[in-house]
Amino acid sequence: MPAAALPSSGDAPTPGAKTCDASGMAEIHRLFKVGFGEGPALVTGVGEADAAHADVVGDHLAMLSTSLHAHHEGEDARLWGALEQRAPACAVHVERMKAHHAELLVHLVALDEALPAWRASGRRDDAASVLSALDGVNAALDVHLPDEEANIVPVMERTLTQQEVEWFGEHGRAATPKGKMFVQLGAILAAQPDGGDEWMRRNLPAPVRGIWRAFGRRTYERNRAQLLGTR
Repeated sequence: MPAAALPSSGDAPTPGAKTCDASGMAEIHRLFKVGFGEGPALVTGVGEADAAHADVVGDHLAMLSTSLHAHHEGEDARLWGALEQRAPACAVHVERMKAHHAELLVHLVALDEALPAWRASGRRDDAASVLSALDGVNAALDVHLPDEEANIVPVMERTLTQQEVEWFGEHGRAATPKGKMFVQLGAILAAQPDGGDEWMRRNLPAPVRGIWRAFGRRTYERNRAQLLGTR
């Protein structure tokens, strides 16, 4: 997707000064690191020809894939061009990020293509392609995520406004598959070092926190039990 200019917030960033908080980048990265990282164990935990269990695990992996596709599409569309224009010295890092995205896209497409057959059959023969794709995704993420956090996030925090950086979170939330809001929210919370308490306080208004505690957490926990084959 070609790079596009970020929407103007009306406040031009001041060179050298911190202009926004982009810590949400590392927080969403944890979702991908933990989620895809446990993917192989979830797949191998499905019994031979247990299509019902494979469908639950496959649906979860498809949710993660959709989220990572959207995360990268947002960066491709509205981040790289802005950094190249506002922080030319970052261009070498931007080019490396683009190459990482291209490699990850290959593995994500392989995963997307492998999941339907395995979800329908639950057979280990079909799982082999899923596991191979997950290996590729995880190896690429191991390189990409720390590199982006070390070399891109600090530049974002000195070149983008808060309104601009918040667009990426909104873009990611809009891509959440229908009916997966609580499952994905639970996965984000579980991936944080403290279990998500601080993330929830900073990112969710009080009424939404109440809905999560009353209904959402149970939805997430029920899905976790299904993923692990304990229910």
